[in-house]
Amino acid sequence: MQFQQLLYFVAVAETRHFTRAAERVHVSQPSLSQQIKALEQELGAELFSRARGNIALTDAGEALLPLARRILADTETARIEVQELAQLKRGRVRLGATPSLCTGLLPDVLRAFHDLHPGIELLIEEGGSHDLVRELARGALDLALVVLPLPTPSPALTTVELLREDLVVVSSAPAPRRPVRITDLRDQPLVMFRHGYDLRELTVAACRAEGFEPTFTVEGGELDAVLGFVRAGLGLAVVPAMVAGRAGRDLRVTALARPGLRRTIALAHRSDVAPPRAARELQRMLLASRRGGPDRTAAAAGTGVTG
Repeated sequence: MQFQQLLYFVAVAETRHFTRAAERVHVSQPSLSQQIKALEQELGAELFSRARGNIALTDAGEALLPLARRILADTETARIEVQELAQLKRGRVRLGATPSLCTGLLPDVLRAFHDLHPGIELLIEEGGSHDLVRELARGALDLALVVLPLPTPSPALTTVELLREDLVVVSSAPAPRRPVRITDLRDQPLVMFRHGYDLRELTVAACRAEGFEPTFTVEGGELDAVLGFVRAGLGLAVVPAMVAGRAGRDLRVTALARPGLRRTIALAHRSDVAPPRAARELQRMLLASRRGGPDRTAAAAGTGVTG
């Protein structure tokens, strides 16, 4: 049974005339009659009675008609839904990102994407780069914003550098006039992110490179919790510049002395599977958000860093 045969059958059933049905579906009358005959042979029953030139449905035709109409309607629905997906009217994007990027980079880009494509569902998963790489590899995400270098090299992933960003120090006390050196953190209480957080690894590695272990007053928090602990006066924290710029006027922001600390953000996806159409559009918008290049300093992020 073929789609065209059902289309021709419904046309004859509704017009009760082979010639008018052929005109309706834009085929020749002999071709339509041939397909109807082939359908009857396939089903093993006549669908139309042709007594005295009148076309009427047989019992078999009456039974087939609602089913054929339903099949044709479902086919049209499928065609429209696929077409809408191709035109970015429907679909979904599964995006992973570190919590700091969900706070700093993503809100504006996702708002712009949603304004252009309101029918696309956005599913966001927060996590550290290690967790996001694993989710990408198993197909649970379409795209992920990760910190380079990856915790474990993965030849199955394609990464494109999105931006490089300064890290800064936030505190509740008045900020020093000069930039903070990593060695200045030796005797300072720090509020520290949980294990698996990229920012934790960067900060601890920088302190160890200067020959000391950082002192934690509170550790294990997520981004918002860390900023809240800093507001409460529990210690300093090292955070991305774009996050500090959104943290509010009650936190003091100070640059790190040169060479400072920077992180590289990349957009990653599986190498063996092309992202869906909607994910590719979001990828394009994220890359366009680089504002003229992948290098984004604290000043470019609009943080108002002192020093």
